Amino acid sequence: MKPNDFRLHHRLRVRWAEVDMQKIVFNAHYLMYFDTAITDYWRALALPYEEAMIQLGGELYVKKASVEYHGSARFDDRLDVALKCARIGHSSMVFTGAIFRGEALLITCELVYVFADPASQTSRPVPPALRSLIERFEAGESILEVRLGAWSELWPAVARIRTALLVEEQRIEPESECDEADRSALHAVAFNALGQGIATGRLVRQGHASGKIGCLAVHRALRSEGIGQTVLGALVGAARQSGDHEVMLNAQCSAEAFYLRQGFMPRGEIFTKAGIPHKEMFKPL
Repeated sequence: MKPNDFRLHHRLRVRWAEVDMQKIVFNAHYLMYFDTAITDYWRALALPYEEAMIQLGGELYVKKASVEYHGSARFDDRLDVALKCARIGHSSMVFTGAIFRGEALLITCELVYVFADPASQTSRPVPPALRSLIERFEAGESILEVRLGAWSELWPAVARIRTALLVEEQRIEPESECDEADRSALHAVAFNALGQGIATGRLVRQGHASGKIGCLAVHRALRSEGIGQTVLGALVGAARQSGDHEVMLNAQCSAEAFYLRQGFMPRGEIFTKAGIPHKEMFKPL
């Protein structure tokens, strides 16, 4: 068994609270590692877990968990916790997992989940949409759809995603969340396999062959999964296709590192907008 046999890898570092006097990880912690990796599995599927399960009309419950020990992890080890869905039955899903230190196999596991009614906890068939999504993910297929369009077409998803980030999280005044530029802007929305809008951004045409990207927002549960990068890339591509020579944006200073990784460069001094420090950044096309 090798690390590349698995679709998902969750990385962690062993800490003092997880080891005994011999600096070896307590056996029970390995199940916690796998449970944390399962959370990352749903994130990799671009599913905000709670909202997705409400839409699917059920919940997943652990039916069986078995662990086999091949070696021990020690304090300060850096581990890869790997998972894949090995089989989907009528109402059950079987995951196999492994923990590696480098190429060394330490632990293997099998986790059996049952899809069930959350009120009665009686089993239900795995929904076709969930079955299809997992099969596509395990086959390495794309699980996101990015749509580009006008405000009139995409505004329900755009407004919902923005409101969750800007109004509810960052406490920006609701009237500042939308402006007149929305009407003429090109909007991008990333949808997951359940049709849920999970990220958005917009491109406003400016003079002198320049486009302005703004209002980039990603569902709170799905950040750091590359979804924001995908939306940003779609907007940059649209600007390039329109003949723009440059795109610029006003980045919140807390997000500057993200934009630097996407090839944007800072320009000018820090300024405050809606009480939040910003910096102008640009990218030549």
